[in-house]
Parts: sequence; C-alpha cells; structure tokens
Amino acid sequence: MEHNTLSGAILDLDGTLLDSMNVWSRIDRDLLTAYGIVPPPDISHIVKKMTIAESSQYFIDQFGLPLSAAEIADTVEKMAEDQYRNTLPLKEGVTEFLDGLDKMGIRYGIATATYPDLAKAAADRLGLSARVQFILTEAEVGSGKTEPGIYYEAAKRLGMGKRQIIVAEDSLHSITTAKKAGFFTAGIYDPATSPEEWQVICATATVSVRKISDLLKLI
Repeated sequence: MEHNTLSGAILDLDGTLLDSMNVWSRIDRDLLTAYGIVPPPDISHIVKKMTIAESSQYFIDQFGLPLSAAEIADTVEKMAEDQYRNTLPLKEGVTEFLDGLDKMGIRYGIATATYPDLAKAAADRLGLSARVQFILTEAEVGSGKTEPGIYYEAAKRLGMGKRQIIVAEDSLHSITTAKKAGFFTAGIYDPATSPEEWQVICATATVSVRKISDLLKLI
C-alpha cells in the first residue's frame, strides 16, 4: 500500500471497533416481531445501508408499522441503549491497534452510523473518547455511508487530504463509498459478515484483515 504519506485514520465504530453488530440484527427482528410481523431473513442486510431516518421510514413503508419515523427511531434507540451504556465490548485487537497508531503518530477519529448519544456513551465507557480526535455521526452530516460526505467531513476534521488517510470499515457499502472517494480503505472482518460478502470486501478494499491489530503490519 502507498503508505509513505499516511498520517490519519477514519474508523468505523460498530463492527470495526465495537463488537455490536449482533445487537442490531436482533433489534431489527425484535421490532418487527413485536408488531406480529415475521422478519425477512435479509432485513439487517437491507437496513444497514440506511441512515436512522431512512430505516425508520422503511419500516413504515415496507411493513406498515403504526408509528411515526421519529417514534421508530426513538424505540430502536431505547432497545439498544442499555448495551451501549453498559455491556458492549471492544473487538479483539482494538486497544493494541490504537496504541500502535499512537506510537506511529497517526491521528484518528470515528465516523459512525450509530445514534450520537449511544456512540458517545460507548466511547466514553470504553476509553475511546479520550483517544480520538472526534466522533462524527451520519446524523451530523445529514447523509449515510452510501455517500462520501461523512468521510470528507472526517478528513476535514483531521486536517488532511484523502491520500493521507485510511478508512477502516467492516461493511462493503462503506468501503466501496470510501474507495470511490479516493481514500485508502481497510476491510475489517466481523463475524456478522457472510463469507460471500467478506470475499467481496477483500477484493474491494485496499487491504483487509481478520483482526484490526493486524492492520498495523500493513500501514
């Protein structure tokens, strides 16, 4: 990888730093089940590409939930709140990885689709807030990771050009967006990712690793 100018990293939260993807797949199903709807097997795969507002409206349009989009968003946030505030752990290798970035003088921030309050609660509890330059959410930017705006804003906050930055993500759509926008990309394995999607991630990202600390050997 062309790493001689690498001086920054944009890090996803869920599935990359935080072991949380199973929470969201469970919540998607629990929400629909609560209203007597059998969840489609691919529901989590569909909504993970959407912003909070988009997925809330999708549940109304597709399944006819008798709630407003704001009510659905609030309900889902409450369903996830306890785990973000109290129990979700960092993924294996994250502390080692951040220690390595610090030693290399690489500055980094978080760019996440997660609810702002939940992202901050988990980051505070796990010691991330004191280490990162910023925690940037899709809600702040006004668009999801199918568009490059969140990465451009994160690069602006790092004060760096895109060829100085690597974007670490576990989701194919996010990696694809960041790569098309001109960033170096790192695919991070998560057990919630299907073998088929992981193969595509490996073929798409600049580099890919099973454990995030292994990325230190490649940058």
